[in-house]
This record gives sequence, C-alpha cells and structure tokens, in this order.
Amino acid sequence: MKVINVQEAKTHLSRLIEEAVAGECILLAKHGKPLVKLSAYTPAQESRQLGGFEGRIRISEDFDAEDARVETLFHGS
Repeated sequence: MKVINVQEAKTHLSRLIEEAVAGECILLAKHGKPLVKLSAYTPAQESRQLGGFEGRIRISEDFDAEDARVETLFHGS
C-alpha cells in the first residue's frame, strides 16, 4: 500500500488514478496521517431476484424419501 501526501497527490493525480485502476491501493495522507484510501471503483452487482423459476420446475413428491441403498452406504448392512 502506497502512502502519498495530499500535496503530492494534487500534482500527480492522473498517475495515481492509473495506478489505482491497475489494482494498487493508495493512501492519501496529511502531515503523515492517513486520511483517504484511493482504489479502483468496482460497481456493485445487481441483486438477483429470488424465485425466478417458480412455477417452471416441479419437484417430485418422493424427493426427500429415504433410499435403502443410500442408507446401506452410510450405515452399513
């Protein structure tokens, strides 16, 4: 993480932005005290709508029924 003084950041802002876009995280400081973090913007992902397949998928009635073969595999004979 690179720490840059605010005065220097004003002078080299374009270069610092390019570095941030390239993945570097830059702290802007005043009198040696970090104040702001400069990093690349990543847009938030759109939230997905729940229940998008409602009414299109059918689950069989015996979906949760126990299967003797599987029980044997877990518990033995």
